[in-house]
Amino acid sequence: MKVLVVGTGYVGLVTGACFAEMGIPVICIDIDEDKINKLKQGIIPIYEPGLEFIVDKNVKAGRLHFSTSLADNIDDVQVIFSAVGTPPDEDGSADLQYVLEVARTVGRYMKDYKLIVTKSTVPVGTAALVRKAVQDELNKRNVNIEFDVASNPEFLKEGDAVNDFMHPDRVVVGVESKKAEEIMTMLYRPFLLNNFRVIFMDIASAEMTKYAANAMLATRISFMNDIANLCEKVGANINMVRKGIGSDTRIGTKFLYAGVGYGGSCFPKDVKALIQIGEKSGHSMQILKSVEDVNDRQKSVLFDKLNRYYKGDLKGKTVAMWGLSFKPETDDMREAPSVVLIRQLLDAGCVVKAFDPVAMTEAKRILGDKIVYANDIYDAVNEADALFLVTEWKEFRMPTWTIIQKVMNKALVFDGRNIYDPKEMEKQGFQYYGIGL
Repeated sequence: MKVLVVGTGYVGLVTGACFAEMGIPVICIDIDEDKINKLKQGIIPIYEPGLEFIVDKNVKAGRLHFSTSLADNIDDVQVIFSAVGTPPDEDGSADLQYVLEVARTVGRYMKDYKLIVTKSTVPVGTAALVRKAVQDELNKRNVNIEFDVASNPEFLKEGDAVNDFMHPDRVVVGVESKKAEEIMTMLYRPFLLNNFRVIFMDIASAEMTKYAANAMLATRISFMNDIANLCEKVGANINMVRKGIGSDTRIGTKFLYAGVGYGGSCFPKDVKALIQIGEKSGHSMQILKSVEDVNDRQKSVLFDKLNRYYKGDLKGKTVAMWGLSFKPETDDMREAPSVVLIRQLLDAGCVVKAFDPVAMTEAKRILGDKIVYANDIYDAVNEADALFLVTEWKEFRMPTWTIIQKVMNKALVFDGRNIYDPKEMEKQGFQYYGIGL
């Protein structure tokens, strides 16, 4: 069985490489010629631990191929994964133009049975639109060819996507036919030999499952940030509260960490999209509207603390920033709290000196020369009036504070992820401010 994956972004490239790793011949398609040429040369367009290795390995083994033409490669494959982008429209709803163009192209060129699997995050009802788009093209050709559509949403964590795909805790698949179920079972069995965890359901439920999962995780984050802000006002400690409620097996410990808000390509987009799905269906998603509102405000929390500390006089202050990506182990800065903070600091007249282990190139693309790009964490804090810890990279956990104290204008730390011990920081001679402490 050969697999074709359309779209070589984060989801598509991981999907194609991981299927190839299991011995399945895979062709990855993208209309971006420059990206495809680079992939053929072994140049990976995104930072994701382990991805470059398996791409290189499977290209050399002849199992993973790249092309710009879906039409030229459709004959030899039975399964087509659509992993193209679904960027938000102005109202926050998902833009399906690329998903539907893939469907139309399949309909124009298919000669025998195809299973078209939507891997992109799409609103409920998209599979019906995909089916119609394919059928319309078949009708134009006046041919009758059997095909199926399916939904197979991804649940990959950026920074651990390869491991997530190779060792999934569950695989959700929405199907309409027994044949589609059998094909998807065959594809995923190698990943789940010891504990077969494919959950089959109707397509609409599969499409909703993806949004509901991300919305739930985003809700937990915003809930904890809201509680953290209340903790500061009443004298409680969010770290103690987290341990107290996380020990309840009904709640658990995942996604209960207070911080500066969520970002990335999934949570913000999917929360917005689910709110829009609700609006279009005549149902107001009140909880998610609050989740989004809390998150938007949380991205300003470090700036607000700094502004209060300096009594509104920030002009000319130098602020060091550790971490630019929205989370560790990725260079993704989409909806990152760092971008909001940097713009607020610049508007207030501050100089920003930033360092991130992998996101510096992406930061330069987004911010240009508006900030100073440091060579390392110590370069960033040199002559700084404050330090913002924004992304909890491992290499930020145990710096040499004695050096930092000597080179900073003021030993002042705002910890946006609560990774440092307040008492230890005070011993080191720092004024320390965390979240919800």
